[in-house]
Amino acid sequence: MPRKLTLLPPFFTLNFFLLCLSSFLFFASFNMIIPELPAYLSSLGGEEYKGLIISLFTLTAGLSRPFSGKLADRVGRIPVMVFGASICFVVSLMYPVISSVAGFLLLRFVHGFSTGFTPTGVSAYVADIVPFNKRGEAMGLQSLFGSLGMAAGPAFGGYIGNIWGIEPLFYASAFTAILSILVIIRLKETLDDREKLTRQHFRLHRYEIIEKRVLKPSFVLLLTVFSFGTVLTIIPDYSEYLGIGNKGLFFAVFTLSSLGIRIIAGKTSDKYGRIPVMKAATLSMVVAMLIIAFAQSKAMLLFGGVIFGCSVGMNSPTISAWTIDLSLDAFRGRALATMYIALEAGIGIGAFISGWIFANKVENFPLVFSIGAITSGIAFIYLFTLPREQRFLVPEDSKD
Repeated sequence: MPRKLTLLPPFFTLNFFLLCLSSFLFFASFNMIIPELPAYLSSLGGEEYKGLIISLFTLTAGLSRPFSGKLADRVGRIPVMVFGASICFVVSLMYPVISSVAGFLLLRFVHGFSTGFTPTGVSAYVADIVPFNKRGEAMGLQSLFGSLGMAAGPAFGGYIGNIWGIEPLFYASAFTAILSILVIIRLKETLDDREKLTRQHFRLHRYEIIEKRVLKPSFVLLLTVFSFGTVLTIIPDYSEYLGIGNKGLFFAVFTLSSLGIRIIAGKTSDKYGRIPVMKAATLSMVVAMLIIAFAQSKAMLLFGGVIFGCSVGMNSPTISAWTIDLSLDAFRGRALATMYIALEAGIGIGAFISGWIFANKVENFPLVFSIGAITSGIAFIYLFTLPREQRFLVPEDSKD
């Protein structure tokens, strides 16, 4: 019989589609409130704590990664995903209730558990159902939906905030989070040897915290996402300074610009190796941050956002695939957790340092974003120091 022709990748199953849809809703949930949080914190009297909006969130996410990795490897991928999205739902409902600066910062700290768990479970699930030589492409497609959520969330959130105010925005975030749970709650678990959850699962040994096999991609990721923390913290003020009414517009622009290139970058890394794509990603980040640093108009800022999005679009699926390449199947959750610890650390450090340097002074905009260009430049140089087998790591069967 003749072979059937299909335009869809072989891993494009119903489970994969539902996972992507859930990722879209999850990322939209917690990202839709970000553009309005600096102004909301200022209204509570905590203007000097803007740098903590992102850094507290990422601190908790980073601290919870070793637990989410262990639980994903022992208890299952789906429970880890559901727990993270449940945190989004509960915390979003609590924001309107707790109206003090200390209470707000506490909620940001707790909210970070969501991204500490759900993305770890999602990435491990994708790695379980996708062939070795299609990992880059699959990660690109899955992250495409996450990026759509990151784009739709701030844009939609900015609209809700401008029309109805901050409280309806928090409720919309909670509703979106519960939808993401309903989508995946009936997915088939991919972890075969599951264990019943016990207190022992929350006791970590030193070797369970970091997976040494994936330290190289994790280090590159930490350096490059420093800029992401800067963008999340400073761009709302920068947008207002340049006269952009919707503070979520920059986020929508950079996220949309990352969409198409994610799949291309993933497929390219499957064919030619992870490191060549990462070189292009880190160099693009240097250019983007310099453009943003010295932008004097709306158009220039948004153009910098386009280049920034291209860099993020190349970075995300390639780093994920590279991490999975280097990991053992039995410790895939731990390896991905290590990668995400680097992600949260880079974002958190970037957010804290940029908020501290900015200090609500517009003359500091160029310096803040130039530092992001420097850290990305260090990552670009580091990629050339890797051994040849790391620099051109390509799965053998990816050439078939």
